[in-house]
Amino acid sequence: MNKIVAMVDVYAPTVPLAQAFQSAGATVVRVQSTALPPPAYRRHPDLTMFSANIVHTGDFAATRDALAAHRPDLVITGGETGVELADQLSEALGLPTNGTAHSAARRDKAVQNETVRAAGLRATRQLVVTDEAKLRAWHAEVGGRVVVKPVRSAGNDGVTFCDTPDASSAAFHAILGSTNVFAECNETVVAQEYLVGTEYAVNTVSANGLHRVTDIWQYAKMTVNGVVDRHAGVFSTPVDDVPEVVRYAGGVLDALGVRHGPAHLEIMVTSDGPCLVEAGIRLCGGGAAYYATLAGGESQLEWTVQAYLDPVLFANRHQEPHRVEQHVVMAYLTSPVEGILEDYPLLDQVRALPSFHREHLGVQPGEHLPRTVDDTTEPLMVGLAHPVAQVVADDFRAVNYLDGVGFYRLRA
Repeated sequence: MNKIVAMVDVYAPTVPLAQAFQSAGATVVRVQSTALPPPAYRRHPDLTMFSANIVHTGDFAATRDALAAHRPDLVITGGETGVELADQLSEALGLPTNGTAHSAARRDKAVQNETVRAAGLRATRQLVVTDEAKLRAWHAEVGGRVVVKPVRSAGNDGVTFCDTPDASSAAFHAILGSTNVFAECNETVVAQEYLVGTEYAVNTVSANGLHRVTDIWQYAKMTVNGVVDRHAGVFSTPVDDVPEVVRYAGGVLDALGVRHGPAHLEIMVTSDGPCLVEAGIRLCGGGAAYYATLAGGESQLEWTVQAYLDPVLFANRHQEPHRVEQHVVMAYLTSPVEGILEDYPLLDQVRALPSFHREHLGVQPGEHLPRTVDDTTEPLMVGLAHPVAQVVADDFRAVNYLDGVGFYRLRA
């Protein structure tokens, strides 16, 4: 039987999920939660791949009825901005749903953190900032470095590491009232303790409350371009090597009411155990599914399709052993310069590395190259893969060495 799947806010990062559903024989209806695409996504995907495109203009009843006319079997989120509307629509139409009871916790980072704490899990100390004086006093009490950020953004947008109350105050004023990468006004700011430890990205898929961890990545970081803890890359991590992270991730999903679909969790393993940095209840972007398959033979894509189209098979398979097929690194390059890019003169040296797999250019020659300060200003990503872990580790260091002023030739 042909299933009709409605996906809310399918943009470039989650087009592969829509295609995976179509390859499995499903028809995909696209729902757009805003009249215009968020700046982070720049443009629409090819709308001809969808059987319909329903644009939500703020009238929920109208959107619900327009979607109901297509008789969907499923409503799922296609991205961060679609989480809440997907919850509302799936619940209203009586379809498999995460429900609306914890929708706020699945988007608002401050509410998310308190929800995790209320479930008895380790959570960061935090302050929802209402005025500068309280922020200064809180920072002085916590001491050391703190993190000040918007409660509803992504891709490190607006995330500021502050070593003094003066810096926290400046970050608060810079974030409050500004526009985030999703073209939403930052009406709330949260300050949180700075976590020290090893950070992992944990990607999962759930069906009827059962969870499968599909892939885990360990972050490599550096302080560069005035940015603290810039993500320089991620190393594939065998799921079975970090059982405490897997257990904690499952607890977070349960606390946030995630019973269906993919999720992307960022978890820091501190001296006090795992602690949530933040969670996105949607597919991980950035090409993670491709590289997860390269590393371990599985990804969120096929598990999400199975979770929704064949939940019985998912239940029977979700505890299958994980495999390690190759060791993989996604290296995120960091431009220290800005201007019109002429070319990447040292890229051939990267291509000659033993574990080089492919490059993904975010900035093409002839385009404007920004100075890298977050995920959205990243010039390119390099994928490394090899059967021997030490080879990719050595090659990652070589990429870091080459990535500097000389890696980018600007037009005179």
